[in-house]
Amino acid sequence: MIIKKLLYLSLALISYAAKAQEYSVTSPNQKLKLAITASKNLSYRVDFNNKTIIQPSVLELQLVNGKTFGHSAVTKKTAKSVNNEIKPLYGTSSSYKNNYNELIIDFKGGYSLALRANNEGVAYRFIASLKDSITIKNEHFELNLDKDYSFTTLGRNKDYHGYETVYQTKTISKLDSFYACLPSVINVDNNIKVVVSETNLYSYPGMYLIKNNAKANSLIAKFPQYPLETKPGGYSNFNLHVKKTADYIAHTAGTRTFPWRVISITDDEKSLLNNPIVYLLADESAKDDYSWVKPGKVAWDWWNANTLQGVDFKSGVNTETYKYFIDFAAKNGIEYVNLDEGWSDQFNLFKLSDKINMPEIIAYARQKNVKLILWMVWYTLDRQLPEALDQFQKWNIAGIKVDFMDRDDQPVMEFYERVAREAAKRKLLVNFHGACKPTGLERKYPNVINYEAVYGLEQSKWDTVKPNHDTHLPFLRNFAGPMDYTPGATRNASIENFRPVYQRPMSMGTRCHELAKFVCFYAPLQMLADSPTDYEKETDMLNFLSQVPTVWDETIPLEGKLGEYLAVARRKGNTWYIAALTNEKSKEFDLSLPFLKGNQYTITYFEDGINADRVGTDYKKKTEVMTINQATVSDTNLPSANKTLHVKMQPGGGFVAVLKNEN
Repeated sequence: MIIKKLLYLSLALISYAAKAQEYSVTSPNQKLKLAITASKNLSYRVDFNNKTIIQPSVLELQLVNGKTFGHSAVTKKTAKSVNNEIKPLYGTSSSYKNNYNELIIDFKGGYSLALRANNEGVAYRFIASLKDSITIKNEHFELNLDKDYSFTTLGRNKDYHGYETVYQTKTISKLDSFYACLPSVINVDNNIKVVVSETNLYSYPGMYLIKNNAKANSLIAKFPQYPLETKPGGYSNFNLHVKKTADYIAHTAGTRTFPWRVISITDDEKSLLNNPIVYLLADESAKDDYSWVKPGKVAWDWWNANTLQGVDFKSGVNTETYKYFIDFAAKNGIEYVNLDEGWSDQFNLFKLSDKINMPEIIAYARQKNVKLILWMVWYTLDRQLPEALDQFQKWNIAGIKVDFMDRDDQPVMEFYERVAREAAKRKLLVNFHGACKPTGLERKYPNVINYEAVYGLEQSKWDTVKPNHDTHLPFLRNFAGPMDYTPGATRNASIENFRPVYQRPMSMGTRCHELAKFVCFYAPLQMLADSPTDYEKETDMLNFLSQVPTVWDETIPLEGKLGEYLAVARRKGNTWYIAALTNEKSKEFDLSLPFLKGNQYTITYFEDGINADRVGTDYKKKTEVMTINQATVSDTNLPSANKTLHVKMQPGGGFVAVLKNEN
């Protein structure tokens, strides 16, 4: 009897194994492998250097009619390999290598699964090919690990949209009711980092990760439900808070692609400082002409409370103040001036403030060759969208700063694309604040030039932004795309002396820490947060900020450890910018610079002063000419014959070197 049972069990296992099929793609460098097993359900696993990192994990798309993408027989598979270059309109490099292997698996029931493996990461997405519209009840996405690893992320307890919070590191078992925003990183053994994100997110809710209470060492996806009822609330009623939801997450077209689920694995932590996988997987733009999109810097009014000194008028939201900002921008080669809250009624964009003369401001900016960007509440814009954008186009406004969405359910994600599309028709830039993380929209619509989605410098007006937080951002937040942190504080306080001041805010960390953000943080549209009259007192800082690029021809990660320190080199033309940041601890190291090709460079560097640990504004600036092949140099900070650069940072410190090729 026992033998019979064992025989039946063996036959059942053989039958199951025969039915289960594995399909896989491997990255061109052979380091990453994404494998799909199709049997009773669909599961995936991810290998790195021939070791399984993501254990078999179930994936499926659940429709409200009981139909499921993930339980059908395979009908066809199609493979292809691509090896080309993408030349973005702007980015961290003038071109991105786009080399991947792809497999599309068609299933009975009108759906497919696309698998892709780049050297930078692996990804999969569902593709639907049904005639009628469909309603998605839920998407099941697991991340099963072999241990209770630590997990570094942004997020909140029992709430979505925690992008404007600080990074936390917890073990998976301690996540409890924590809703983790993407990108997040799992810190695996042997210094391996697993970054999880998503891209190509259209007409679909954003994905979060929570602890999977059904399995140990496991994470599972969580999505905002479809909103049925909203009500104004939050700060000044600028948000639309969801009061009632449906029992599904999306209602959408039956023929479409769904978002890519992205997993990047590396044992070279610094490589996360320049990983374009989210951009590479995103839809490319239509063949429309976007040559009018111009990255650049912005003189910003709100953080410094429109405060000017030494002028003969009362500064504030008024015509005289904005004309001063425009003069400052024109004099220093700053392309844009932002008119933030106050230029109009927050709930009616056609009701202008009686404190400003908009035609006069517009005419003055045009005369000075400075472009204007206008701030607005998102649902006010949505209500007045075509008429408002038409008016901005007539005014010759360059762009809009759209704020306080603070949601990423399906209707709000549709709003993002609607604004991007309609603004592009009128040649308007879009800077999303109060936003979710970027998910590739800026590739499809290059006029989407920046996103906030960060606990940035604005928080220092009422809270603390620690250097430790800054040393997470280039690894994780910039992994998703551009980031409007809004750096540039002139009042730089040591860790002990920092305090929040709403009207005259400061930054925590040294002057060089603040300067280094302009190189270490990627922001095609980069705000200068402080007042023009404060910058005019700080000529070294102003000269640097006037010249530092916001987009780059080449980026090379040099050093880095998540949450501790980093160093990166970026090139624009013949000039290299090398910058470093540290957390609340001092840091000293040598950087190798083998990429330098010229024989002679003029090097200007900004280094923390010897007392910068007590006086945050203490710094040293020095300029010298250096010849690469000389045997010795007069200053230990400059590259020697073997092309190294010595970096020394105080607690909360930074470092910047500008190398101009004189050949």
